Amino acid sequence: MLSNILEYSLSEFENEIVALGEKKFRAKQIYSWIIKGVDDFGEMKNLPKVLVETLNENFVIDLPRQVEVQISETDGTRKYLFELTDQNRIEAVFMKYKYGNTVCVSSQAGCKMGCKFCASTLNGLSRNLTPGEILGQIIAAEKESQEKINHVVVMGIGEPFDNYENVSKFLKLLNDKDGLNIGMRNITISTCGIIPVIDRFGDDFPQVNLAVSLHAATDVNRTEIMPINNKYPIKELLSACRRYVNKTHRRITFEYTLVDGKNDSREDAAALAKLLKGLLCHVNLIPLNPVAETGLRKARRENINAFLRELEKRGIQATVRRELGDEIDAACGQLRLRK
Repeated sequence: MLSNILEYSLSEFENEIVALGEKKFRAKQIYSWIIKGVDDFGEMKNLPKVLVETLNENFVIDLPRQVEVQISETDGTRKYLFELTDQNRIEAVFMKYKYGNTVCVSSQAGCKMGCKFCASTLNGLSRNLTPGEILGQIIAAEKESQEKINHVVVMGIGEPFDNYENVSKFLKLLNDKDGLNIGMRNITISTCGIIPVIDRFGDDFPQVNLAVSLHAATDVNRTEIMPINNKYPIKELLSACRRYVNKTHRRITFEYTLVDGKNDSREDAAALAKLLKGLLCHVNLIPLNPVAETGLRKARRENINAFLRELEKRGIQATVRRELGDEIDAACGQLRLRK
């Protein structure tokens, strides 16, 4: 079976190249082509023919196959449907902001967390993605859009901390100065709250931004929305978040999806403010993006505004997330595994 070069760091690939009897510098040449989206060794113009033949006998550049791209007429958001080698189909999203371009990538094919508002979990978990499969989504998006990507959020399909080893290597590949060279502070990982990995993440990647999906201020409400709360209840989760802040001195973002009649009252906002008091954090309020199968509805605009005002009145920094790509089902909670 041929090895996918996207799974190797440059130093690892240099060892492979030297083992084949080639000069070490060839690895860097090949790497520079790959990050430009070239997935055919024959198109790498500065490689000798013999080396191209050797590469074809030993390696493959396994970028995910683009099945479909949908482009929002409203804001230019692009949603990609990618097919992996085993025919699992995942989604990634390219978004334009004033500060640059962001890609939201998937870390698993499907998800087993069971959050009630999210399409990603509807078909369960098929498997974890490899580091190269996560990285390949970014390279493929740059290739199709012909635009440089400046920021990456691991907020697509899957729970990143349920695939921590592969996500860890992906972060190192992404940050590699000889690769895409995206700074750690330009990367955000979102988790539903797997406490042991939050502790580990703070040690391993103190410069990477952490976002925690909270979505409720009481255990009763959060368990109804997010089954993971049965294992990691709010009090324990917030303790882990405080340990993270004390260790890294970095602000945490709490994601809070506003669902009509579920968690969008002034009382809910007051409870959330009390919960987060004294913690270095920011609350990202997300108007629910509709998923037909859930039967849940977006909070009304007046409730969203009142919720925001209540948080601010009580000293909690918060913003309402800009809604991008919802008309092409590319917004938060709308990405899904396809077979």
